[in-house]
Amino acid sequence: MNTPDPTLLEIVVPAYNEAARLPDGLARLSAALCALPFPTAIIVVDNASDDATPEIARAWSGPVPVRLVECAQRGKGAAVRTGLLATGAPYAGFCDADMATGLDALGAVVDLLRAGHPVVVGSRRHPRSQVEDYSHPLRKLGAVTFNRLIRDLAGGVTDTQCGFKFFAGPLARAAATDLRTTGFAFDVELLMHCARRGAAITDLPVEWRDVPGTTFSVRRHSFSCLRDLARIRFDAARAVAVRPERPAPERAPLPVAPAFPVTETSRTGPG
Repeated sequence: MNTPDPTLLEIVVPAYNEAARLPDGLARLSAALCALPFPTAIIVVDNASDDATPEIARAWSGPVPVRLVECAQRGKGAAVRTGLLATGAPYAGFCDADMATGLDALGAVVDLLRAGHPVVVGSRRHPRSQVEDYSHPLRKLGAVTFNRLIRDLAGGVTDTQCGFKFFAGPLARAAATDLRTTGFAFDVELLMHCARRGAAITDLPVEWRDVPGTTFSVRRHSFSCLRDLARIRFDAARAVAVRPERPAPERAPLPVAPAFPVTETSRTGPG
């Protein structure tokens, strides 16, 4: 009896009231994953939805396995944390249910991960990215201000909020274990925990389009994001202050495959 090949990549899709967009998103993500030359899986994290989101995920049938995980605590950060901790594959990541980031980038993501890059993040600010002009001037101003406030925390990443991030699996689960931010600023803390562990963060050019239906609102969520950033910065400063002067412990090597040519820029965070 042949043993099926183990899943190499698991992708987490956080979902709060995504009944309208989830079927198309899962179909598109499944099609993109089928093009990869190894087994993959999808984890949909229902973030306490009050629509048919969990039923859609539970009943989904397609070429790529889809598993439903429940997260009763509201907040995208809480959902992503729950999903990453539910993974077990050598590589793990997450993307938004609207699939606003072009999934053609998955091939480049996998090449970078297998070449030994521990963190690969889609960046709308990469010079080779193709980004649809998304919006209201207030949202643009908020994005610029946000990224200037946190760049030193998140390993120098210029676009922390693109919902397209991938990791070596053990690193993803370790960073998620330490994650405390439940709201939209969670990406900053997650990347900070990766950078603190010595992980280089690689920017990836993406195609991105604005998809109606986002739950983020500049007016409603700005205060909570700034409050979370203040706490993240305080925690970072406190961690540096109490860090003992001793050699860093040896780390188990991250899973890698034979190297491929890589041209993207890597950044290493503080710590």
